[in-house]
Amino acid sequence: MSSELTTNPFESFSDDDGDHLKEECGVFGIIGDIDAAAHTGLGLHALQHRGQEAAGIVSFDGTQFHSHRGLGHVSENFKSEVVERLTGSMAIGHTRYSTTGGTILRNVQPFFHEFEFGGFAIAHNGNLTNAMTLRRELQKRGCLFQSTSDTEVVSHLIAVSVHGSVEERLIGALRQIEGAYSFVCLTNNGIIGARDPLGVRPLVLGKLDKAYILASETCALDIIGAEFVRDIEPGEVVILTDQGIRSVKPFPKQNPRFCVFEYIYFARPDSNMEGHNVYEVRKAIGAQLAIESPVDCDVVVPVPDSGVPAALGFAAQAGKPFELGIIRNHYVGRTFIQPTDKTRHLGVKRKHNPNKGVLDGKRVVLVDDSIVRGTTSTKIVDMVRQAGAKEVHMRISSPPTAHPCFFGIDTPSYDKLLAAQHDLAGMAKLLGVDSLAFISVDGLYKAAGEANRNAERPQFCDACFTGDYPLPLTDQKAGSAPKQLSLLKEEVA
Repeated sequence: MSSELTTNPFESFSDDDGDHLKEECGVFGIIGDIDAAAHTGLGLHALQHRGQEAAGIVSFDGTQFHSHRGLGHVSENFKSEVVERLTGSMAIGHTRYSTTGGTILRNVQPFFHEFEFGGFAIAHNGNLTNAMTLRRELQKRGCLFQSTSDTEVVSHLIAVSVHGSVEERLIGALRQIEGAYSFVCLTNNGIIGARDPLGVRPLVLGKLDKAYILASETCALDIIGAEFVRDIEPGEVVILTDQGIRSVKPFPKQNPRFCVFEYIYFARPDSNMEGHNVYEVRKAIGAQLAIESPVDCDVVVPVPDSGVPAALGFAAQAGKPFELGIIRNHYVGRTFIQPTDKTRHLGVKRKHNPNKGVLDGKRVVLVDDSIVRGTTSTKIVDMVRQAGAKEVHMRISSPPTAHPCFFGIDTPSYDKLLAAQHDLAGMAKLLGVDSLAFISVDGLYKAAGEANRNAERPQFCDACFTGDYPLPLTDQKAGSAPKQLSLLKEEVA
């Protein structure tokens, strides 16, 4: 996700009523394939879960750059007639979720610019925590911004750079930015990928015949039949050209802090990240949760779909039946007509409906990945009780989300985070459950392949649970960011 710049860095990032943190963004790039744009579209389709507001692709045919960006899902924007116009053997793409503000075409990535050295397109997953500070400095130098995205700051840093090559200019820009990021960039000569020095956001390298690929997740490689080569290392810059791959490591090596929420919720369960299969990690989290917080029950029920792997692990460890006690409607689209005030209380049933035969008269354990505001969880608990459940217990496969994230995940402010406002007993009372438990931080680490959380050298970014922010929060501490640009509404192309 590339964030949009906001007046108050601590204000709520979203008015959405859900209990899940919002997806980030997905990036994809390929070089050396005659069907580069088509493969990019497929890759973005596999990464659709990381951003569902907008999508874009830029390709290069050796002479000219071609671009198409649009609001909505990948399949809505990249039909065959569109892809056929995106000619060339290299392309990059982006699927977007923004943290603040309205989604308008001007903010849709990849961004493209014509520089002295040639064309340059950039797509970004992450969040730059000093973007507003840099933006003010660049504006004083005469730079004119066309979007509210922090990604555009990088483009302007490249434009004003004194370095010669695009590679040197990009590395110079990376030395000035703070935050979490994975970039894929398209130039006249090839594709450049970059990952932040702590490796908070994911980026992988793949290969399809003679073509090389960069993507946010391995599931984007699978969909086009590509093989996984390796993870891009934290702080690494990779340059992909017709001559092959070159790697540059311009930053001092640091203790990596990969985002642990990728394992809990964000990544697709069939992806592999940092040497671990996401599905297996989620099952292990559920098993650890059952060890830490057992409960005498009749049935273990996931809150679909994100709670399914953890519920499977919980049920297996507890020796209890796993049942689909809640059925999710997968056809609730982004254009669904909003309910009237009279029927608003029925909103949760747009997505979830109880399977009464499984729930009636049972002591039920609901397993979900997280609780953010608690609003949807409350409705689901009430729905399960209305279906006849004798007891309702809730087990959460992440620690309490008590702190906002500033590194590429959409989280509300402290005053809207349930765990920041109430203790465990208070949360249980508000949700209406007979018992409530979260996995411990040490238990989460253990399930993700670490013995426990080393206080001196934590292995993951877990700031949303612990408040231990591994990166500077320059803009947030300044607390005086200017208002975002007043952008004219644009029609979708």
